[in-house]
Amino acid sequence: MTISPHKPVNKWMVLIAVAMGVFLVTIDGSIVNIGLNTLVNELHQPLNVVEWVVLAYMLTISTLMLSVGRLSDMIGKKKLYLAGIVIFTIGSVLCGIAPSVYWLIAFRVLQAIGGVLNMAIGTAIVTEAFPPAERGKALGVMGTMVSLGIITGPTLGGLILQSLSWHWLFFVNIPVGVVGVFMVARYVPEDSTRSKQHFDFAGAGTMFIFMTSLLFALSISQDRGFDNFVVLGLMGIALIAFVVFILIERKSPYPMMNLNMFRNRQFSINLITGFMVFVCTAGTTLLFPLFLQNVLQYGSGQTGLMLALTPLVVSIVAPLSGALSDRTGSRPITTLGLFVLALGFIAVSTLTETTSTIGYLLRFIPIGIGIGLFQSPNNSAVMGSVPRENLGVASGLLSLTRTVGQTTGIAILSAIWENRVAFYNGGFLEAGATFAPISAQVSGLQDTVKISVVIIVTAFFISTLALVGFLKSRKRSSSPATE
Repeated sequence: MTISPHKPVNKWMVLIAVAMGVFLVTIDGSIVNIGLNTLVNELHQPLNVVEWVVLAYMLTISTLMLSVGRLSDMIGKKKLYLAGIVIFTIGSVLCGIAPSVYWLIAFRVLQAIGGVLNMAIGTAIVTEAFPPAERGKALGVMGTMVSLGIITGPTLGGLILQSLSWHWLFFVNIPVGVVGVFMVARYVPEDSTRSKQHFDFAGAGTMFIFMTSLLFALSISQDRGFDNFVVLGLMGIALIAFVVFILIERKSPYPMMNLNMFRNRQFSINLITGFMVFVCTAGTTLLFPLFLQNVLQYGSGQTGLMLALTPLVVSIVAPLSGALSDRTGSRPITTLGLFVLALGFIAVSTLTETTSTIGYLLRFIPIGIGIGLFQSPNNSAVMGSVPRENLGVASGLLSLTRTVGQTTGIAILSAIWENRVAFYNGGFLEAGATFAPISAQVSGLQDTVKISVVIIVTAFFISTLALVGFLKSRKRSSSPATE
């Protein structure tokens, strides 16, 4: 996005405009979850059908992420981002008036198409609007908006369901969407350059097959296990599609994803460690509400407030860490974040059935600090390590590592928890692990969190090795830090 010198851009208004779209999508991603039981009762459908209201949304976003990022590099980011907010808002209206669960699922797919346009492109627009010296600070603010959306969604959803119908879970998006359309149209600058490259349909198609097969396998593995024939078949299809995708991208004159980007050590390491963080934070976060309600016997209201602590801490720390990384380079801050995050998970692994409210909160504060320290500099480093013509794809990859990491973490760590609970219980319960004795549930949770500790510590050592290389190169050169 090359900006004309005759049309100065208010970078902070660009950030606010983009943040509104990101906030909108983040709220909707979390607000619907709290209404699943209500939808089961009012739409008279079983949970395995109603769950597709969430699953269809997630699958659509994940499978289209990279294609949208690539498309934005070719035809312009503003028009796609603006279209995303419009489609998302229209989809919200249609979801709110859906006459049945099947119409609701269909309209959620439409809503997700708008959502993926925002999620895949937003980071790229902000990266282009800000100079490199302020990129970390700007992406830190974006991280804050994501965290606020995560906090606001369940809280707002609970209030809506207490006094209004489930339809308002979607109608609440309308005013934000309308204002967002105006803000983006008014403040986000037009792209002055266009790529004359052709869209890689073969690569996009194989990536779609890969992501769909992988996410379906991870989703149904939570009920059927990883040794299920269907799960193994989908995993096999995903592996074949991924290999074919790599072969296509290596030969394509206009690849959807330039594989040479991964030769950049900073780009690859930050994507890998980011994926590892999302696996752990999403996977274990699924288990903490069960711990609070089943073990500590907290009500839904208090559970929601307890779960809001981590994203609240992240929203405070993220802008500060982003601004600090602009001065020191991202690598020292991301490494520090992983260290603090590891300490937080070690502390959480000591939760017991006698843990007090204060004890619980004190254990989770380091996790919020660690994520806040890590995320903004990590995103800034990824976006700063690719050429301008690949910013859309890089932004899409960042979002993809989050969604796939979350899905992978939920599937794998929940399976580990159920197996460890069965071990301590002396066998699987037909009713499920949540009906096991409290001592078995707690021991299973402790073991599962220890797996997360191993993953985060591994990410920390990977980042530390990169930090050593960064310090050596910085010592040899007097140029400003760029990593």
